[in-house]
Amino acid sequence: MTLNIRQDACELDFLSLGALVHRLDPGIIPFRKAKSFDIHVSGGEYNVAANLSDCFGLKTGIATAMVDNGIGEMVQASVRQMGVKPFYKQFKHDGVRGPNIATVYSDRGLGVRPPVVFYNRANEAGAMLKPGDFDWKAIMANGVKWFHSGGIFAALSETTSQTIIEGMQAAKAQGAITSFDLNYRAKLWSSIGGDAKGQAVISDIVKHVDCLVGNEEDLQKGLGIQGQDVESSSKLDPQNFFKLIDQAVKKFPNVKMVATTLREVHSTNRHDWAAVLWLEGKTYVSPTCQLDVVDRIGGGDGFAAGLIYGLLTGKDPEQALRLGWAHGALLTTFPGDVTMAKLPEVEALAKGGSARVQR
Repeated sequence: MTLNIRQDACELDFLSLGALVHRLDPGIIPFRKAKSFDIHVSGGEYNVAANLSDCFGLKTGIATAMVDNGIGEMVQASVRQMGVKPFYKQFKHDGVRGPNIATVYSDRGLGVRPPVVFYNRANEAGAMLKPGDFDWKAIMANGVKWFHSGGIFAALSETTSQTIIEGMQAAKAQGAITSFDLNYRAKLWSSIGGDAKGQAVISDIVKHVDCLVGNEEDLQKGLGIQGQDVESSSKLDPQNFFKLIDQAVKKFPNVKMVATTLREVHSTNRHDWAAVLWLEGKTYVSPTCQLDVVDRIGGGDGFAAGLIYGLLTGKDPEQALRLGWAHGALLTTFPGDVTMAKLPEVEALAKGGSARVQR
């Protein structure tokens, strides 16, 4: 194992920093025709913590904003149900305009009709988080092995990226591995300065990062790295990804690991799925499988959770990659953003299991 992961007893195996949202999901019905919907509690950083707790049995936490209304209470109940320890910065709702828990609207599409996602992040409590809102020394007093955040949270406001850096500095000071999911969203960055601003902010964060998660487009747009046109390249060719890694680690020599999923979308419900890992100069590629997708939202977070579980529990890099690949694949077969898988199911698929009926 090349990552220097703490081996002593820690209160938390994994701690995330990010914004919680609630996703309204009318299933395959477009929102313009919807009469009802399911509600999923989500957030790119939270999803990884929830997956690691519920499926993999690790001790996880989330540092986030919370609002004192019915939506906040619903979100808190979901966090408890997934076994994630919360560290909330509380915000008082004025009964009319907020601050709010952000809303994500997302139908699932079907066949030739793609999913459609749009947001209401107006007056979002998560965007108001700033350095000093969390007592990191107290939160990490009994040890944290891995600290994680992501690019969507970084793009919410001028202060959220600084909060990430503050958290990462505190985490590294007490011996934690730090990771960052680039999750580059041009629409979010356009509201606070565009791509140039996004690259500058992300570069400041990545200087404190050990492990990156992100696809070719994330690396190019988020880190300002030149590569071939992501639209014209094969989505399943790992060599395109590995070529970018050389540039990324030259620019950020502190980065020890980069990983991503590879997905070729044939229709909304039929994807080819693979994953790759670069770990301190060595490359690993998962098998490729065909997915029959129920809900694609959260698949990448499912991959990250399985990979991190493997690394935290001392699996070799190829095993860790396969666990991430398998868990991300399984997560797309469930509705919602977080896992419904059990660890034995993940391990069986990682080893090459089949979809035969289990009797």
